[in-house]
Amino acid sequence: MKLRLALLILVLAALLASGIAPYDRGVWWAEVAPVLIALPILLASARRFPLTPLTYGLIAFFSLILILGGAYTYARVPVGFVVQDWFELARNPYDRFGHFFQGVTPAILGRELLLRTSPLRPGKWLFALLTLSCTGISALYELVEWASAELWAGGAVEFLGT
Repeated sequence: MKLRLALLILVLAALLASGIAPYDRGVWWAEVAPVLIALPILLASARRFPLTPLTYGLIAFFSLILILGGAYTYARVPVGFVVQDWFELARNPYDRFGHFFQGVTPAILGRELLLRTSPLRPGKWLFALLTLSCTGISALYELVEWASAELWAGGAVEFLGT
């Protein structure tokens, strides 16, 4: 309970701080939208269906990645520039952190939900279903990015992080 409260306070504080003066308000809304959708669902289900500390921690960490990306835009996140310099990369790789956790977080959440609510047990079918689900979620997000590129034209560069 203390961990959940601490993570909630951390995410809310980051969300509020990032919303004060983001680099681009439209990008901020687009990036933090998943947090704004997930937070009420997590709060409403916390008593009836509490998740494991690992799952809450991953959701909070992924939320912080999204919030930071929203505040600066992914192409301008300072920690990304540090990694870019360390590895002599051509561009800021912060969006890759987001993509990684966009796969890991739903996989762990989905695994927990399926093991607790379905007849599936650990094994090949659970792995296959989770892999396909996470791939589908990522593909859907790529379609959202494509649609934003079509609708926002030049402004999509900030949202896409390239």
